[in-house]
Amino acid sequence: MLQIEQIRPELTWRLRQRVLYPANKLYEMEIEEDNHGYHFGAFSNNELVAVVSLFQKGKDFQFRKFAVDTTAQNIGIGKMLLKYIVDFAIAEGAERIWCNARNTAIGFYSKYGFVQTGTTFSKNGFDYEVMEKIISES
Repeated sequence: MLQIEQIRPELTWRLRQRVLYPANKLYEMEIEEDNHGYHFGAFSNNELVAVVSLFQKGKDFQFRKFAVDTTAQNIGIGKMLLKYIVDFAIAEGAERIWCNARNTAIGFYSKYGFVQTGTTFSKNGFDYEVMEKIISES
């Protein structure tokens, strides 16, 4: 049984570090924006198995630090968490939801209606492309 709920930002850090930045220290996982966003966790049997953070600027929502524990990948948890935050953003009035997708995740986001924008960059040894989903036209 999977449950998704809003969590405190510091609860995202351990999974964020283990999945996305294993070479970094736990204290390096905190980002300044954490205090200004929404954070969600997916729990399976009361164990935190996926996290994502969502940040709002007007009707624009960016999600960051999407991490699914390696033991819980490829079984639909990421899909459920992504749908949850998209629905949450729509309920909050979103017109656009977007992310900086690692190149390795582009296929995943494409399956769920996100489109590549052509804006690419590299940071900390990873290659990214901005992907977005337009909810409604202004």
